Amino acid sequence: MEIKVDDLRGPEVAALLQDHLHSMTLHSPPESVHALDLDKLRRPEITFWSAWENGELLGCGAIKELDPGHGELKSMKTDTRHLRKGVAEKLLVHIIEEARGRGYQRISLETGSMDAFLPARKLYEKHGFAECGPFGDYALDPYSAFMTKEL
Repeated sequence: MEIKVDDLRGPEVAALLQDHLHSMTLHSPPESVHALDLDKLRRPEITFWSAWENGELLGCGAIKELDPGHGELKSMKTDTRHLRKGVAEKLLVHIIEEARGRGYQRISLETGSMDAFLPARKLYEKHGFAECGPFGDYALDPYSAFMTKEL
């Protein structure tokens, strides 16, 4: 698997992110969907990676710099054809290492609190993330779970 910084211009990435946004709306009311669209992911404070194998997009993930010591994990998504193959875990490890390399003291995330997001929360827990309160611009929301990891 090759993980690379992506410019968000390929149709495969656009389709995967559209699927990501759509799946969020299936489980959360609109005001509780915090996934970013292509334009918001192109902001300078965000670095976006895609994972590829044999020319096929496997998944993606991003980090948003909240301040010089704190990053937020964003847009973690595995293509449905590649679920349970370790794609998300490899992307997560890659992004955590990048955060360390940038000198962040912690990395945080917001994900859904419903059962559909349990596999994601378990993956984050496995890699040292613990529940926390809202951070950045987030507010308490029954549809959101907040997690952070000290680096």
